[in-house]
Amino acid sequence: MQRRKFMSATLLVLTSGSWSIAGAASPFSETDAAAAVRATLERGAMAAVDLLGRADGFLGNPQVRITLPGFLNDAASLLRATGQQKRVDALITAMNRAAEAAVPEARAVLVSTVKDLSVEDGRRLVMGGDNSVTAFFEEKTRAPLGERFLPIVTRATEQVSLAAKYNAVAGKAAALGLMRAEDANIEQYVTGKTLDGLYLMIGEEERRIRQDPVGAGSAILRKVFGGR
Repeated sequence: MQRRKFMSATLLVLTSGSWSIAGAASPFSETDAAAAVRATLERGAMAAVDLLGRADGFLGNPQVRITLPGFLNDAASLLRATGQQKRVDALITAMNRAAEAAVPEARAVLVSTVKDLSVEDGRRLVMGGDNSVTAFFEEKTRAPLGERFLPIVTRATEQVSLAAKYNAVAGKAAALGLMRAEDANIEQYVTGKTLDGLYLMIGEEERRIRQDPVGAGSAILRKVFGGR
């Protein structure tokens, strides 16, 4: 519903080379649109990195906290019942610490993506829904960030003895159709969840900016998004 509302409220009208959101106090140019999207990307990216790339950024945040995937989460309950709670908790802590260690590596890639944004991209994304800027970010950066995150995650999870056992058990479970193949390797699983958490937080910041551009304290954001 919010997506539909935003799209209907942000129909752009081309007049004398300028674009304006329906009801906006003043029109804005394509250059303005690109500048606003760049500002949204940069603010969202830096807010997400600062929030997640620190102690308890993942472990202490229920929105992004990484848990064991379905089948293994059920198995973990049995392990806890047999007195192995500390070992299971150590694995979960290691997964989340790995994510927290990896996230700061995203900063350079995200900033580079912001700089490469074209004017055409900016116009298109302003016209998009509440999460269009974040979706653009994810499309451009998920693969290169995954490559950067994986070795960091691998080093962190290798320090926990249960990590190798996870891979052995999860591989068999995936072969039996009990869990997704992409979740059967702990390093790949944690890397994917780290990226999911990063884009979730970027998306939340984008929604805040779109919903309250005046509160964002930026003239260009107020000009482009402030007419809703």
